[in-house]
Amino acid sequence: MNLSENLKKNQRVVTFLNRAEIDFLDKLGKDALFSTGSKLSRAKIIAWFVDFMKELNINGKNIKSEQDLENRIREIMGQKGVSPTSPATDAF
Repeated sequence: MNLSENLKKNQRVVTFLNRAEIDFLDKLGKDALFSTGSKLSRAKIIAWFVDFMKELNINGKNIKSEQDLENRIREIMGQKGVSPTSPATDAF
């Protein structure tokens, strides 16, 4: 198997989330199920969040805390014209 094929394979990641974080992912998945008929798994939602962060070109430079990361995301989202209260983000 070449490197390109190996990079395309999904890798298992074990993470520890608190109850509120799990509930949020479950609610997101259930909302999708009831509104579209498609169930979203926790893993799929997390993978999509990672893909979105990559699309925003988020990097780890000068990020030392959760607040630093949140500020970076808010800064970039503001530059792209998306406000935290826009309809596209109401579910979050």
